[in-house]
Amino acid sequence: MGLNPYQLRDLVIRPTLQRLGLLSDAAEELVLGTAIQESSLHYLQQLDGGPARGLWQMERATHDDIWQNFLHFRTKLGLNVLGPYTRPDHTRLVWDLAYACAMCRIAYLRCPEPLPHAGDIEAQAAYWKAWYNTPLGKGSTQQYITSWCHAMGQG
Repeated sequence: MGLNPYQLRDLVIRPTLQRLGLLSDAAEELVLGTAIQESSLHYLQQLDGGPARGLWQMERATHDDIWQNFLHFRTKLGLNVLGPYTRPDHTRLVWDLAYACAMCRIAYLRCPEPLPHAGDIEAQAAYWKAWYNTPLGKGSTQQYITSWCHAMGQG
């Protein structure tokens, strides 16, 4: 059994996004849905031995690219993501829920299209597929929707 999605939202996602100044209902839902789809709120390492880590299953290459090509130019936001630490460390994606949550949100912040509206799980699934999982990823929008409904007790 994985983490309770309501507790993850209330105790990790919401305070993290608020600290970053990036809190909205849409962002909160998308970050929660991403964790649900990527790890089933259970796995901290990619099941097939791949490079993805943490509840949001981010790869080190993605983590490093976010720092080098986005946060490097946004000092205040980068310092808020780092929290009490002095430098980025991809290993935090596994053991630091707030850091991993923040990195997921920043991954979406880099997207050129606005976030889908809160409550529109189908649009969130499509957004996740296009910008987080990517068209080459193994996940599908239907998997996202099914995972969301199951985790949230909606079917």
